[in-house]
Amino acid sequence: IQQIDNFEFMETTMELHLEKITYLNWHDVESLHVTREQKEFLPDNVTSLAYAGIVRESGFHVFTFGIYKGKKTIGFVMIGYDIPYEPDDDLNEKYRFTRSSYFIWRFMIDKRYQGRGYGKEAMKLILDYIKTGPCRKAEYAWISYSPKNTVARRLYASFGFEEVTEAYNAVDDEMLAVLKL
Repeated sequence: IQQIDNFEFMETTMELHLEKITYLNWHDVESLHVTREQKEFLPDNVTSLAYAGIVRESGFHVFTFGIYKGKKTIGFVMIGYDIPYEPDDDLNEKYRFTRSSYFIWRFMIDKRYQGRGYGKEAMKLILDYIKTGPCRKAEYAWISYSPKNTVARRLYASFGFEEVTEAYNAVDDEMLAVLKL
């Protein structure tokens, strides 16, 4: 496993790049927001950063990046590695793909930059990063989202994510989708 604390990653595709969130730049993602209609689909970025810290303290691998267009922050992504979806998922076949795989835990583009193709470009960067195997190479990447979020659903499907309908969580209204890397 690579040394995660000292890991630097800056990949450029066209105009966008990812920058690791640090003490010096976490405010860059603090002011990013989704539309009013999208607020039900994910927590704010400060809550996500706090959660990432708690999960790291629990011994799991979590990566947080700002999505930048030049020097302007336009989005945020949080990626986990080997994060169990359910505490007993080792015993549950429907969650088999969550083990030793990458989880795109949070992904958002600020409302001011939506509808310009940045989500698709950012997802390419995210998947390119995952494929480098920052912890180790993995067979799968996965994501969860509300089925009501049709824009996200179409975006993920365009990259080859396939919904795992038997793993749908009606209580949290979360659909899981998996991508074979």
